[in-house]
Amino acid sequence: MNIRISKKLALYLRHAPEKIGLNLDEAGWADVEDILAALRITRAELDDVVATNDKQRFAFSEDGAKIRASQGHSIPVELDLPRQTPPAVLYHGTVARFLDAILRDGLRPMNRHHVHLSATIDTALKVGARRGKPVVLVVDAAAMDADGVPFWLSANGVWLTDHVPPRHLSRFR
Repeated sequence: MNIRISKKLALYLRHAPEKIGLNLDEAGWADVEDILAALRITRAELDDVVATNDKQRFAFSEDGAKIRASQGHSIPVELDLPRQTPPAVLYHGTVARFLDAILRDGLRPMNRHHVHLSATIDTALKVGARRGKPVVLVVDAAAMDADGVPFWLSANGVWLTDHVPPRHLSRFR
């Protein structure tokens, strides 16, 4: 049940709130009561999904009255994350069929607001494995930061940036 609820939350909080008549504010927050009614779940079920989601995709507001996705939106939201200095190296998981385009054009957000980067190779491998045999790319985040490229860290530990130019990418192993 948690996986089903988690997938629905991801869909409605990141991509299609209108499908269930949900109103998100400019920062992507939805009223918890609206989510409970739309999904016909209890607060205990919602709390369990948020607490046990392996990717920690969702966050409650400080007062617990609102919920939002931590990142990955394809709809306009302003997460208002503070700019952060990234670690020297970050990683991106993908699959071989996308490599030529990535190495030519760099990493682009595509239908999302930001490029998603991982702090660990293991996480990048898991991300890439969702679409097939994973390929891990190494991102020279220190050089990008020195060039003035902004980075943000989402509530669930995903590093975000607007674009990773090809010159800052290399293939891991």
